[in-house]
Amino acid sequence: MNKSKLLMGGLLSSALVLAACGDDNGTNVNGDNNNAGNNNSGNNEAAETTGGEIEIGLNNWAENIAVSNMWKVLLEEQGFDVTLTMSEKAPIWTGIANDDLDLALEIWLPTTDQHLYEDFEDDIHLHDETWFSGTGLGLVVPEYMDIDSIEELNDHVDLFDGEIVGIDAGASLTGLSEEAIEEYELDYNLLVSSEPAMIAELDSAYQAEEPVLVTLWNPHWTFSDYDLKYLEDPKNVFGEPEDIYYMSRQGFEDDHPEVIEWLNNWEMDDETLGELMSVINDLDDEEEGAQQWVEDNRDLVDEWIQ
Repeated sequence: MNKSKLLMGGLLSSALVLAACGDDNGTNVNGDNNNAGNNNSGNNEAAETTGGEIEIGLNNWAENIAVSNMWKVLLEEQGFDVTLTMSEKAPIWTGIANDDLDLALEIWLPTTDQHLYEDFEDDIHLHDETWFSGTGLGLVVPEYMDIDSIEELNDHVDLFDGEIVGIDAGASLTGLSEEAIEEYELDYNLLVSSEPAMIAELDSAYQAEEPVLVTLWNPHWTFSDYDLKYLEDPKNVFGEPEDIYYMSRQGFEDDHPEVIEWLNNWEMDDETLGELMSVINDLDDEEEGAQQWVEDNRDLVDEWIQ
């Protein structure tokens, strides 16, 4: 199964990760920008005049890569010059707070990103509208495994070689997983890696029907392509289902009120977001996949951009 194509684009892009968000030029993870004249499909006519420059910060998560490229396509159709800048979560918040970035499209609340919000709330604009409701995150195993709760893990340490395969160090999910190890007194080590590395481990074990324990979240395409389950979390370390918001630098709404209006109209669910990620994965190209999805869902995106 070659289901990590979407993430390989993000992995290749990691060479472009910012040393600091203060880079005035930014880093476009997709190479050269396409202007609005190159995106002339649909009934939203590309703006005749340049709408200005917008820099979107994103981290190397599948759904973040997908929606950031989707909005790059949509905004460039409206005449904006859009740059995607990849980094870790904390530097993205710093970049928004310092006005080095304009937008970041994936803020999980009230649990996952709460610590970052508390640190930066006075210097960023968190918008009230949610574009995705009912997320999940936690420790995940394949359905074929006879284990259902985090409380059972210490009875199966040898089965998993005492390892939980995690993602990057800067992810909130990593911190919550460390809390779970402490709260449940688990005899496990959390292997900090990356989303592509974690999925590679998951895929390898899944194909062989071997034990594997990973940190995961939804929305994520793996829940469509693999038969997976969250382990029950009776102590609620990972929190209740959350909603996803977006944030902008202070003053962005004054500069581009029409963009904020479009973003406030934006709404997706597991089906629409899953389709977007799937098209990107199938085409093995982030921006081309986003463009194709936009063309196939023109009625939906027209509801956002009025």
